[in-house]
Amino acid sequence: MACDVDGTLLGPTSAVSRRTAAAVRRVVAVGVPFILVTGRPPRWIPPVVAELGHGGFALCANGAVLYDAAAERVVEAVTLSPRRLLELVELLDEAIPGCRLAAERPTRSARPEPDEFVVELDYEHPWAGPDTPGVPRAELLGHPAVKLLVRHVEMTSEAMAEAASALVGGAATITFSTSNGLIELSAPGVSKGSGLAALARRLGVAAPDTIAFGDMPNDLPMLAWAGHGVAMANGHPSVLAAANEVTAPNTEDGVALVLERWF
Repeated sequence: MACDVDGTLLGPTSAVSRRTAAAVRRVVAVGVPFILVTGRPPRWIPPVVAELGHGGFALCANGAVLYDAAAERVVEAVTLSPRRLLELVELLDEAIPGCRLAAERPTRSARPEPDEFVVELDYEHPWAGPDTPGVPRAELLGHPAVKLLVRHVEMTSEAMAEAASALVGGAATITFSTSNGLIELSAPGVSKGSGLAALARRLGVAAPDTIAFGDMPNDLPMLAWAGHGVAMANGHPSVLAAANEVTAPNTEDGVALVLERWF
């Protein structure tokens, strides 16, 4: 079982409901791996693991990072080099004039590390939370990153992705998990689907034996790779169209409804 976190596993209060947590525990109890597959970095995984009561593997940063929650360590990470970041940003400035940047850098665990998330001066977060001090662009691009975040407050994520794709091409994987003016770039070929495929090989699980849950376009590669892709009713239209099945929204325990058929 492979499951997105925000908008899928988590309910309206950004927490795992009792019903969903109970269903996941039944899955794990019979030896079926339950994998969190998320755009989140490792530092945002421990609260979810605590609510599930299950510390297995998590694929973070849209498949770029494999995190072992039980051992509390990052197993491996695929990064964008400083040179590649600079090349991408030159293209992004042409494709999306006025965009601002942030970067998730590789870490060793979920414990806080200095400069693990850096933002450019004038970067505006698309979500509520504490402000992060900005740094000059040259400093932001001077270290490897598992994910480059690109923000434009006057555009939708869909429009940004279309404009960026036209110039970036195969130089990076472009996706998004919100429509609120934010796209995310990973190393070429890196996605939730590629990360899940690699982890499944490690675990000895085949694609036809995998069920995946998601709600946004960054989940599409994962849903396509899995034997059975399940979209949340609250999902993006592209996800609803691509899935094998549509379950109830995350506000109504859509993941649990599917798991309870078998467990």
